[in-house]
Amino acid sequence: MQHTTLIVPGFHGSGPLHWQSWIEEQLPGAQRVRDIDWESPVLARWAGAVRGEIDAAPHAVWLVAHSFGCLASVVAAADRPEKVAGVLLVAPADPLRFGPFGLRDAVGDEGECIAAWLPETPLECPSTVVASSNDPWVKLDSAAFWAERWGSRLIDIGEAGHINTESGFGPWPFGLELLTAMQRVHDDVPLGTISGEANSQRGRHGALARVRHHTRFTLNRLVGRDM
Repeated sequence: MQHTTLIVPGFHGSGPLHWQSWIEEQLPGAQRVRDIDWESPVLARWAGAVRGEIDAAPHAVWLVAHSFGCLASVVAAADRPEKVAGVLLVAPADPLRFGPFGLRDAVGDEGECIAAWLPETPLECPSTVVASSNDPWVKLDSAAFWAERWGSRLIDIGEAGHINTESGFGPWPFGLELLTAMQRVHDDVPLGTISGEANSQRGRHGALARVRHHTRFTLNRLVGRDM
């Protein structure tokens, strides 16, 4: 099966020494999601950009996401089960750390976080969560909770920080081997539901539509409060 590998970085993006940039160089035809402000982690905008790349891809898409990019990817993948062949989610950021318009000041903030906005049912494609036992952006038990919710296999690689450049993850052969192994196993599996019926979520019933609705509602509430 022909496919496109889409790289989805996290907050602040992935620089030239990051493992995502290395994997992008190793895989012919791999591309990075465009039209995202890496310094402004707004879920509605990021998920919209990822879903737009999925729609534009000529083949089935494998998503390779890191940190906040994982949250955007699961929203987009939930809406396009016929186009997403699989998802590799590395060090997914804790959604409790983010609000509708970006990073929250602290996990204990009273303001709404985006956790309740994420898909509530398992993804319809194969997915793996790679997590660290000392990740400053998410506790391992939280990563395990989201992996179970998304129907993902969980791989704990021990004390690896946020699995980024700062924690020593430039070239990452294990990550590439994991991705290619997933692709070999699942490339001949039909996408979407077993019935073969179209199941893309469009309009107001999709995962992204839900995120956008909550974002607009929060914005209107904040504007009304300031008037």
